Amino acid sequence: MYLKNFDMDVFDTLTHTGGENWTILHGDTLQLIRAFQPESFDALITDPPYASGGWKPNEKNRTTNQKYSSMAKEDALPDFDGDNLDQRSWTHWMAEWLSDARKACKPGAPVCLFIDWRQYPSITDALQWAGWIWRGAAVWDKMTSRPQKGRFRQQSEFIVWGSNGAMPLSRPVGCLPGVFRYSNPQNRIHITEKPLQLMRDVVQICEPGGRILDPFAGAGTTILAAVKEGYQAVGIEKSNAYYKLGSDRVKFALAAEQDVQQGVQI
Repeated sequence: MYLKNFDMDVFDTLTHTGGENWTILHGDTLQLIRAFQPESFDALITDPPYASGGWKPNEKNRTTNQKYSSMAKEDALPDFDGDNLDQRSWTHWMAEWLSDARKACKPGAPVCLFIDWRQYPSITDALQWAGWIWRGAAVWDKMTSRPQKGRFRQQSEFIVWGSNGAMPLSRPVGCLPGVFRYSNPQNRIHITEKPLQLMRDVVQICEPGGRILDPFAGAGTTILAAVKEGYQAVGIEKSNAYYKLGSDRVKFALAAEQDVQQGVQI
């Protein structure tokens, strides 16, 4: 369906997994995103590496498990790349791929980027440098977090959002909430995995039946949420481990859902 919008010479050399209405490509977003033809996507929704977890170099250069997880070493999930950049390098990297992603999106396409409080100023800079219109932010209230005596709890992350140029109010999309309250998912397969229902809510910023791009597919949550809500979805994942984990998750979850539906029909 959407592969006609992709450079097939590039696609034929890629490892990829997919099914009806979805594909996850295995590779580097900076390279792959340039291979899409202009105006291929109706929305960009993603959870990029934050390169956060501290202010000092020795804090930022820790592994993603050390920064974002309290799991015991024997239970630790795979680490992921791209999370050790300093703020200036990270902002430049974000602006670079966001610029290419904007070319791959249709005029008026919404963009939603997850981020924490440390990188909030930088991501809004990168978004605008890349040519998108910054339109605001929604809040993911995780409801729980580690208490800090004498301080506010760090129990929220943000969804910085905007659009590729003008975004007409006549779009067939309803009024979405500004705060989403969901706890962190249990039995995660990714260190920073987002709740599936959260992503099912967020993807509804896209026009019905549209095609959504997620350049950092990770656990496949955005891809799975998009398909469940009736959209088409294309993901990109660089990590070998998460390409396999995310692809398998989407494939098995959709197959299980189809089995249930067929059982009901019988």
